[in-house]
Amino acid sequence: MRVQSSATTASRIAVAAERDRPGLGTLQAALGVIAFSLTFPATAWGLEGFGPWSLVAVRSVLAAVIAGGALLALRVPLPARRHWFGLGVVAAGVVLGFPLLTTLALETSTTAHAAVVVGLLPLTTALFSALRVGTRPSRTFWAAALAGAAAVLAFTVQQSGGALSTADVYLFVALLVCAAGYTEGGRLARVMPGWHVIGWALVLCLPLTVPVAAFALAQEPVHLTAHSVTGLLWVAAGSQFLGLVVWYRGMAAVGIPKASQLQLAQPLLTLVWSVLLLGEHLTVAAPLTAAAVLVCIAVTQRARG
Repeated sequence: MRVQSSATTASRIAVAAERDRPGLGTLQAALGVIAFSLTFPATAWGLEGFGPWSLVAVRSVLAAVIAGGALLALRVPLPARRHWFGLGVVAAGVVLGFPLLTTLALETSTTAHAAVVVGLLPLTTALFSALRVGTRPSRTFWAAALAGAAAVLAFTVQQSGGALSTADVYLFVALLVCAAGYTEGGRLARVMPGWHVIGWALVLCLPLTVPVAAFALAQEPVHLTAHSVTGLLWVAAGSQFLGLVVWYRGMAAVGIPKASQLQLAQPLLTLVWSVLLLGEHLTVAAPLTAAAVLVCIAVTQRARG
């Protein structure tokens, strides 16, 4: 009991220290955005060799092995009972829901089109935060957030020709469940280190992801290639664990609404990776949208909530 109490006290001190360094928190959130921006291209690579269910289940299992190994090695105590509901929301939204829904969408959608969900995610996360955590950002903040979301939405819809499809339904639902998971994760990251949040959420999913991975691998064909293996390893270690570690630490330091607005740059980063890694083509609207988004990010970072 004394060991657990000491570990809990140390965790609270570490979390408090993170909140005292907003500059570092912004950098950590930005690193998370960069990691997330590679998720769709890496998923597209992974789908070259794995089925959608296999890819999602195996990535979750691999990420849970990494996270569980770190939790065991550092003898991190189990979270308090009052935190398990929030961890369940993180698990359902970030570990399972968002990866599965976006992977299913990418079977028929390009990464450029799928980026619409990321463009709307900051605004949705801020809305969930206002409802769940009770944050009240300023009008300037909301105006800049809405402008940035509108710019990204207009760009991505123009890229897709404005057509709606089954993939759009997947992406819309993914947007909602991910925003809920981000909000709960950001809230929990204020009372425990960010990597504990995603680590325990991943471990919590193991009783489901292990049998699903075994079943999916037996049902879906697997063709191991350099692209498919690289894509799987990135979405497991980079997107599913390391990216979320720095992301939740950043949200704990600068607040959920401000950190979420950094994700306005994520769709444009994804489009850049799509050109470099997948050979997709961009229109001349890309640099104009990038400039508008960067202005919106600057405003939201300066606005006081």
